Amino acid sequence: MSEASSSRLRQRRAEKATAATDITAIEHDDDDYNISPQNPTNRSELEKALDNEKASMAVVGVLTALAFATRFYKINHPDEVVFDEVHFGKFASHYIQRQYYFDVHPPLAKMLFGLAGWFVGYDGKFPFDNIGDNYSEAHVPYVGMRALPAILGSLTVPLVYAIMKECGYSTIVAAFSACIVLFDNAHIAQSRLILLDATLIFFMTMTMYSYIRFRKLRYQDFTLQWWGWLIATGTFMACTWASKVNGILTVVAVGIAVIVDLWDILDYRKGRSMEYFTKHFFARAAGFIVLPITLYLFFFWVHLAILSNSGPGDSFMSPAFQETLKGNELLLNSQEIRYFDTLAIKHKDTGVFLHSHPERYPLKYDDGRISSQGQQVTGYGHDDPNNYWQVIPTKALPETGRGRIVRHDDVIQLLHVATDTVLLAHDVASPLMPTNEEFTTAKKDDQAKYNDTLFQMKLVDGHEGEAWKSKSGHFRLIHVKTKVAMWTHTKQLPDWAFKQQEVNGNKNIMDKTAVWFVHQIIADETGDDFKDRVGDKPDTPPKKRNFFKKFAELQLSMLQHNVALTASHPYASNPINWPFLISGISFWTANADQKQIYLIGNLIGWWTCVGALSLYSGITLASIVVRRRGIETLPEPVMNRLWNSVGFFFIFWAVHYFPFFLMGRQLFLHHYLPSHLVSALIAGAMLSFVLSETVNYPISIPGPQMQRSRIRERTYADLGTRGPIIVGVFAVVMLGLFLYLAPVTYGTPGLDGETVNSKRLLTTWLLHFQAKETGEVV
Repeated sequence: MSEASSSRLRQRRAEKATAATDITAIEHDDDDYNISPQNPTNRSELEKALDNEKASMAVVGVLTALAFATRFYKINHPDEVVFDEVHFGKFASHYIQRQYYFDVHPPLAKMLFGLAGWFVGYDGKFPFDNIGDNYSEAHVPYVGMRALPAILGSLTVPLVYAIMKECGYSTIVAAFSACIVLFDNAHIAQSRLILLDATLIFFMTMTMYSYIRFRKLRYQDFTLQWWGWLIATGTFMACTWASKVNGILTVVAVGIAVIVDLWDILDYRKGRSMEYFTKHFFARAAGFIVLPITLYLFFFWVHLAILSNSGPGDSFMSPAFQETLKGNELLLNSQEIRYFDTLAIKHKDTGVFLHSHPERYPLKYDDGRISSQGQQVTGYGHDDPNNYWQVIPTKALPETGRGRIVRHDDVIQLLHVATDTVLLAHDVASPLMPTNEEFTTAKKDDQAKYNDTLFQMKLVDGHEGEAWKSKSGHFRLIHVKTKVAMWTHTKQLPDWAFKQQEVNGNKNIMDKTAVWFVHQIIADETGDDFKDRVGDKPDTPPKKRNFFKKFAELQLSMLQHNVALTASHPYASNPINWPFLISGISFWTANADQKQIYLIGNLIGWWTCVGALSLYSGITLASIVVRRRGIETLPEPVMNRLWNSVGFFFIFWAVHYFPFFLMGRQLFLHHYLPSHLVSALIAGAMLSFVLSETVNYPISIPGPQMQRSRIRERTYADLGTRGPIIVGVFAVVMLGLFLYLAPVTYGTPGLDGETVNSKRLLTTWLLHFQAKETGEVV
């Protein structure tokens, strides 16, 4: 062995013996333990390890069987649409029918629902319009679709167990964490329905497990297995991100762990060269940045490739996007607009027509301001002859040909056909907004006001020479003289304007709400009723558009609409309440049978997790304080595990919880489920801490009878009889409370008022059908 190799080996052994463990227990070389026939002590250790392995496999089997049993029990009930199945079931239908839809969440979980529906023979025709719509009457194979989240939710339980084992905790401690998830009513209720959270949580858990396996190979870097787990982490991280919008929090949590890891590798005191650091940096950049982004893009590419037909989501997208969809109205009916065409113009956001009528603005407004007393220009929500405007040129035109088409950046006038007046804007305050300009009209031959009647037609994202079209030609109308954009808002004018919407001049000409479109060409330039200039176009092929442009537009629209989900909801709740289960969510009710599905967690498990989080926070804060005074309260290996292994869990919990305090959108209890699962891991770690303060190092097991070269179990010191008793009692109590709340978790059987009252363990739980004498009937 060369001197350099020998030096590196000594360095690695020293690191293993003294350095902090990042996530998992301390690894050892194969020769750390000498197991031979002449060493009976180590032979007994070998036998004990083999027994532990068998016990662990048995525990996994029991946990998995119970997970499937609790999640598949009466999964066919109710045979009605429940809670957000109205959305995600409908989206699955759109995939099967290939109709474009819009949603604030990424597509992977919904595509999986569509795949599950297609696999069980669903034709995609059920509307999913309302909670309570019957599946059985419509012959919808809904059980097959619900089975997907139930399978993923069931597999999450053994994954929790596996994470704890990989992190070095004993079988009994790992089972403790798994039981918190196994018998949790909220996780079970969420996993039995066509909802996104079970998929999100499964992929998040797989991401954690893969990253832990990857970190355990830190002394076998760049081996095939090391690369495998790195790639697996990046893959599952992308799947989490692509399943639901808050899956991005998993990416952030892994990113924090990777930064800490790279910071440690950069430390020159450990004898690592910059070349070594650079190799690790680029390996992680490839696996944790490039790969997830590539997969995320791929999922959207598949999403857009499947949804190739026009659908209910068209209106959320730009005209250029809509024209890439087969059968879209803009693609089939969009027509070039010529000068002297008569148009009906609509506001894109509010859907009102640009309207005018002979009535005039009052001399004085309610706030004392004086108006121009000009003809009223308003926004009106119904079809009416007063909505018709003719496009008047401000330049010389050829007698015939394409030179008579209105194009991007042309300066035009709009003649109101019914009153024979021309649209005008001027430096007079509008009725409702003194900061904006009044819109009115003027006589078409009034030369003194000619400049006030000139408007520049600017197509959204238009280019020089682009033709203005009906339907697809979204535009801004910019007043040439004062540089304001024609705009409207939802506030209504007083009775003198028949409570129609105000139209005024917005100084922010790039306001995204200052966009209009031509709803219909009423008459052509000759004055005759408009006829399709190019004939019927049922077979018009969709236009092509760069995927990245469509992706960028969709991402921006998703973000904007997600932020805009601020409407109140009777079951919305604040993040501060979630860990304590202050309130839940009513998913479904059947009044005739007094049945209800109410999303609420198992109080024993959730409050245990709150206690564990509090204990961990208190210990770490106290440790920081006393170490400043030079006092060591715990052995170094124990502190290493608290700081690094449990710290990894705590980062995941915090990253998946605290950002919700910054969000202004609707929030519900189910947003906390990822954090609750991670808090179950912390609860197991703290149980192990309470029961033991020493580390039991691993042993190597040679021989062909084992597929792995070493047992994965790295346990704390023997917990004696205390651990099994505590965990056993805890599991029984959790099971008892789970069964007690089961009627409102599964929605069956029906409960009378007195029984419902008894299920309200907290007075803030808004259960239906409770008895009047002890609470108001909800």
